[in-house]
Amino acid sequence: MSLTTITPETNHNSEAALRATVEAAVAWSIAQQKPDGHWVGRAETNACMEAQWCLALWFLGLENHPLRQRLAQSLFDTQRPDGAWQIYHGAPNGDINTTVEAYAALRSVGHRDDDPRLAKARDWILAKGGLRNVRVFTRYWLALIGEWPWDKTPNLPPEVVWLPLWFPFCIYNFAQWARATLMPIAVLSARRPSRPLPPENRLDALFPQGRDTFDYDLPMKAGAGAWNAFFRVVDKALHAIQDIGRWLGIGLQRDAAVRHVIEWIIRHQDYDGGWGGIQPPWIYSLMALHTEGYAIDHPVLAKGLACLDDPGWRVDVGDATFIQATNSPVWDTMLTLLAFEDAGVTHEHPHSIDKAVKWLIDRQVRVPGDWSRKLPHVAPGGWAFEYANNFYPDVDDTAVALIALAPFRHDPKWQAYGIEETIRRGVDWLIGMQSQGGGWGAFDKDNNQAILTKIPFCDFGEALDPPSVDVTAHVVEAFGKLGLSREHPVMVAALDYLKREQEPDGPWFGRWGVNYLYGTSAVLPALAAIGEDMSAPYIARACDWLISRQQDNGGWGESCASYMDAAAAGRGAATASQTAWALMSLLAAGREKDREAIRRGCMFLVETQQQGTWREVHYTGTGFPGYGVGQSIKLNDPSLRERLMQGPELSRAFMLRYDLYRHYFPLMALGRALRKD
Repeated sequence: MSLTTITPETNHNSEAALRATVEAAVAWSIAQQKPDGHWVGRAETNACMEAQWCLALWFLGLENHPLRQRLAQSLFDTQRPDGAWQIYHGAPNGDINTTVEAYAALRSVGHRDDDPRLAKARDWILAKGGLRNVRVFTRYWLALIGEWPWDKTPNLPPEVVWLPLWFPFCIYNFAQWARATLMPIAVLSARRPSRPLPPENRLDALFPQGRDTFDYDLPMKAGAGAWNAFFRVVDKALHAIQDIGRWLGIGLQRDAAVRHVIEWIIRHQDYDGGWGGIQPPWIYSLMALHTEGYAIDHPVLAKGLACLDDPGWRVDVGDATFIQATNSPVWDTMLTLLAFEDAGVTHEHPHSIDKAVKWLIDRQVRVPGDWSRKLPHVAPGGWAFEYANNFYPDVDDTAVALIALAPFRHDPKWQAYGIEETIRRGVDWLIGMQSQGGGWGAFDKDNNQAILTKIPFCDFGEALDPPSVDVTAHVVEAFGKLGLSREHPVMVAALDYLKREQEPDGPWFGRWGVNYLYGTSAVLPALAAIGEDMSAPYIARACDWLISRQQDNGGWGESCASYMDAAAAGRGAATASQTAWALMSLLAAGREKDREAIRRGCMFLVETQQQGTWREVHYTGTGFPGYGVGQSIKLNDPSLRERLMQGPELSRAFMLRYDLYRHYFPLMALGRALRKD
């Protein structure tokens, strides 16, 4: 496929420009590689990370910890001009939850309420309805610092740890991230600890009518239904039982349940000191253990707190410190390897590639994790996202690891290193993890108990981990590249799932990346990898949709707002990563009519490269869309904002900017474009 329709000379110049851009990008990647062979970029999220750590250190009695002032500086550095804090770059509005937590953190450090920066935050909070509108997790944080009554927070009885797997409310029916967070919060909910702020630092200004008249009850969601009302009654009953038990001095097996939960938490600590490879279970576990009498210098707590100085988690920028919500070395390394393969340069950098391949093979998780509760007879063989997270390997990382390793499987050197066994274990694990509908979730099989989303605790992000299009497509692509027949029952079911999930106007929803550009970029290369007829009408609809979203500058972009605003689908500031996703989709389809669009997209990447890489401030990674159910929903519901309690600012969502997305995805796209030439 020619990249231009103009003249042979222009075609030659375009190809030369692409090659020069690819060479510069490869050189930049080589310079960023870590000594042991891996790559990793910063995972940027929102100010809740720094605010919560600031409050946690206060709660743990570490108010003089040097990190607190640096965290406070990070909060000031990320405050919006209107006084709020936001969920993602360029969000149309600030977020009430993040802003309240940031305000509380700054007050805990000692910043006065009449500081102009805090005054703007306070005024913004009150203008948005005040504390009445904050989510459950923010209420927990306010309770931990004595600003909210514990009996007005959702009750999470630690006795849930004993529920059997067949019971809907078993902890293993919650999504991985919710489960790992639920356990320590159950301890905190049972014990109701708090370390009140000093009188001069309390949040009185957020209760302008006084605390005695404030309505602490959780607002009812629009259209919540009978189950929601039922669980609210249950929640009140659980609080009453807990109060009566305390009054009568009856434990009701509470202490035994708490001990069991604490044992679960300790068993699940990662070898780097964190929990679950993400911030929430890490931070809540430290506070739960401390509440149960574990001293700050206890080895478990000391190891967890030491993570705050680990460069895998901590990012220092001037006088500010940011603590990442996660880290992405495995994901970044395998995608960089893919980019080198797409660019056709693996043979040019054998030392770097060998180190990376070995590092990746060695990261395969070969011990059982939480997923094995439902699949005790499936052998482990997945990969996790982070440096240390053996309990939670995920399907997406495993699929992409197999795609990255596939080109090396016939090399005698890697055969001697056991690559075939590594791949076999990965394939077998993925087959075992397929859900009944033909798709794959991220961390668990058939994690789709919708009733869990009705309990008051689950008013945040996503409580479930059902199958998603992008994860499923990556598995299909991996199996296709490894030679698994499309007639295999696993592949037949997966392909049926992908076809069912296509949007009427052509694209696919992006669960783990923003958004329809990401989902579509996962599906079309997967279909090409299994030999699908790329001229099929349903594929043409996807390509036509992509062409309709290309911008005048040749690039593509999609705002995080597309998770709530249907008009924003495929629209937003053009970014390097999202332009690359669109290009890889069109290149996989290979339509003659798209040649000019591909050329323009490639030239956008050529012209925006700076010093071998690309600049990208926008968030193109997705943690939670904020729907609660973990999957796509219809955005044409007129009561959607009231029902989800969020608009395009995504107050119940969690978005990320993975720093290396701006780099390896453009390198992939340009490499594939050169191969098509």
